[in-house]
Amino acid sequence: MENMILDAATVIDSPIGDIFIGLKSWSLVTVEILTDAHKRSSFSSTSGDLEILDEAQKQIAEFFSGNRDSFELPISVAGTAFQMAVWKEIEKLKKGRVLSYGEIARAIGSPMAARAVGAAVGANPLPLIIGCHRVLGSNSKITGYSGGKGLETKRWLLWHENIEYKN
Repeated sequence: MENMILDAATVIDSPIGDIFIGLKSWSLVTVEILTDAHKRSSFSSTSGDLEILDEAQKQIAEFFSGNRDSFELPISVAGTAFQMAVWKEIEKLKKGRVLSYGEIARAIGSPMAARAVGAAVGANPLPLIIGCHRVLGSNSKITGYSGGKGLETKRWLLWHENIEYKN
């Protein structure tokens, strides 16, 4: 996502740190849970973009306050057919629900591709919106997370949704 030219972007504060939201053609295309070392700037080219950014900020704040279970935002993601299938499966997960990498692999018709599912989960351009933190290893074991402070961020998100996991 680093090289994509965005139409608008903003950085919002959250309980898990700063979150960068980027738009292209009036759709959310990137959400990044920033690390302390990674900084981003806010900008916008049109008032329409500002409305979408404001709505995204509002819905993310509602999620963190416990008043929103799912997001209703225009999104556009690009990836391989495999990645898209994985992300579609994750989008079906409601707040507080989990799947394992293996379960996703079986659901998309690639039962031996749990590791590839893990790579697709890690490439998710819209964490929180497409709730990849809800994907756990076998036996509810917590695995990696690429956003924010890594596993610390994933643990917080799982705690926020009352999802039990094993270290």
